[in-house]
Amino acid sequence: MDVLDVKDLTKTFDGVLALKGVSFSLKRGEILGVLGPNGAGKTTLIHLILGLIVPTGGEVRIFGKELRKNRTKTLSRMNFASNYASLPLTLTPFENLMVYAHMYGVERPRERSVECLKLFGLYEMKDRMSRSLSSGQLMRLSLAKALINNPEILLLDEPTSGLDPEIAKKTRELLKDLSRAKGLSVLYTSHNLREIEEVSDRVIFLKAGEIIMTGSSGELLGKYKVESLEELFFKVIESP
Repeated sequence: MDVLDVKDLTKTFDGVLALKGVSFSLKRGEILGVLGPNGAGKTTLIHLILGLIVPTGGEVRIFGKELRKNRTKTLSRMNFASNYASLPLTLTPFENLMVYAHMYGVERPRERSVECLKLFGLYEMKDRMSRSLSSGQLMRLSLAKALINNPEILLLDEPTSGLDPEIAKKTRELLKDLSRAKGLSVLYTSHNLREIEEVSDRVIFLKAGEIIMTGSSGELLGKYKVESLEELFFKVIESP
């Protein structure tokens, strides 16, 4: 079952084309990796799916309904984490999660906040000001927030940037476990190509705002006769 359907999505900013006719779907329980060089349109795509910006053309349907007409109800079943979006630094990690737990109407918000803090190794610093956390700890807090409401769709923009290798590995394993056990669907952008290759069921390549190829890692490696997504990535961005 498709939980997300993007059709002919186009976005321009002051006459500059950021996305051009992008179409794809995301299935329940699928992890979809989105690859592309800087400026390819990855973050713009996520912002459109969240309804933060309005498309110039095309539509986004989530859980079978048009996002534009059902944004509030739809977003209550989703969440988001990004290396480029910070949480309030004047709150403690526990306070941050409590705020979002109440916003999402989470049952037993205190228990769920503690559970998410422990999940990302933040419980011991739950009462520190968030401004005192390192960049990696803040990213872990953002990931904890992203799971606070047990979302059905998770949008992740460079989620392991700044994380140490052990935490990054645990995060990938957690996402795969949640995908298999609870049917969590994940849209995942990253510059870490080995990470995308490891965690994704399917990959789409964006270049200059267009999807130029899509398929599983194995399918793409076989089709283009390369040994890794990294090799394929450089072949893609160097081609005219």
